[in-house]
Amino acid sequence: MTSLQTPGKASIKDVATSAAVSIGTVSNVLNHPDKVSPETIRRVQETIAELGFVRNDAARQLRAGDSRTVALLVFDAANPFFADLARGAEDSATAEGFQVLLANTSESSERELSYLDLFEEQRVHGILISPYGNVEKRLEGLKKFGIPSVLVDRVSAKNRFSSVSVDDVAGGTIAVEHLLSTGRKRIGFVGGPLEIPQVRDRLQGAQKAIGLAPGAELRVFDTLATTVLEGRRVGEEILQLSPEVRPEALFAANDLVAIGLLQAMVATGNVAVPDDIALIGYDDIDFATSAIVPLTSIRQPSALIGETALNLLNEEARDPSMKPRSIVFQPELIVRAST
Repeated sequence: MTSLQTPGKASIKDVATSAAVSIGTVSNVLNHPDKVSPETIRRVQETIAELGFVRNDAARQLRAGDSRTVALLVFDAANPFFADLARGAEDSATAEGFQVLLANTSESSERELSYLDLFEEQRVHGILISPYGNVEKRLEGLKKFGIPSVLVDRVSAKNRFSSVSVDDVAGGTIAVEHLLSTGRKRIGFVGGPLEIPQVRDRLQGAQKAIGLAPGAELRVFDTLATTVLEGRRVGEEILQLSPEVRPEALFAANDLVAIGLLQAMVATGNVAVPDDIALIGYDDIDFATSAIVPLTSIRQPSALIGETALNLLNEEARDPSMKPRSIVFQPELIVRAST
């Protein structure tokens, strides 16, 4: 057999013509080989190899309306919390015969919407999303198109979508109550931007705890992102304050910010943790345990959140009429040397 086809560009029709069989027979060789004789399978497979035919699973799934791909969209893939969440979702997806496609919006609303457009074009099985912007109207459009969504680490406004999250207000309250229990009165909250709902909720919880503690005060130090570098930058600014007005304890919006704060304090050599400044983070990532001063943190069941969200997504895909469900886990205080 001879062909002038460019490798990888041959179509299923080209394979059928060259192998002298019908398109249906080629399809059966690819999908239902039990229906085809061994000799025909051999001939078709030889033709496929010669022509360089590449099976287009995406196109097949579009026709069948049964994609085996789940999209996971997060706003900071560099955060180990989301890596653990993705692992939980992936383990559950693999057990169900699905694959997880991870996308990072990098705290950009435009990039977030662009990915949602892409997932619509690909007709994914469903979307797990930790939103950065207000995307619920866009998700409603996808749902009408047959693509369900579940929010992760975020509660849906007016319960329009199923969600799996942690009570971040409670987490913020627990964190500051712990700092107050060590005798500290001047507390600093370090995190931002406050447009991120999780950061805003954790601050709200901190304010709640301060409001119930006579004589205590809370000062907010904004960060431009929830990263180690931003934590270190703000930490250096805090260390410029005189000891009389400087916070006696710091609550970081996540562990990455807390590690940056810790780096700033260790670098100066003039401030001891926790003797001069106590420090607590949020998420309880693996680095919290191995930090130069092991970090007290508020633990979230990150892998369990991903696993639960994937299972919830599959339930909605099987039954589109299912009413949205909100599953909220409770955070846990993990005390280490930094407090």
